[in-house]
Amino acid sequence: MPARETEQIEFQRSFYVEGGNFDYAGIVSTSIKSILKQMELSAEVVRKSAIVSYESEINIVSYAKKGVIMLSIYADKIQIEAIDEGPGIPDIELAMQKGYSTASPQIREMGFGAGMGLFNIDSYSDKFAITSEVDKGTHLIMIINK
Repeated sequence: MPARETEQIEFQRSFYVEGGNFDYAGIVSTSIKSILKQMELSAEVVRKSAIVSYESEINIVSYAKKGVIMLSIYADKIQIEAIDEGPGIPDIELAMQKGYSTASPQIREMGFGAGMGLFNIDSYSDKFAITSEVDKGTHLIMIINK
């Protein structure tokens, strides 16, 4: 599902995400939202992109040591990739269920970990792919059509 090599990237940027650093949680998704607004993309494309990037960012902050979120803008779509170095997901089908969470009590006390992250990512992406390897990390690819 990643973009084919023949597709021309109009804009690309990568953002580092530090695991466990809730003080900066949301900065990447806010930056992505700002970039897309400056490019005068539709409000719906901006909204969907902001949601999937935020949920991905919070998952990295909540569960991984570190990660990267990559924004690629093409003529007909937005591609957001999130790659983390975390515990991985042993049962992706279970993790995709609305309300399923493995969040610690500390994460829940901060208002995160409601089990809506992957469900929302899937719901707001026009295309979504997830791969994960236990003790290695998780890779998400989210496509939002323009």
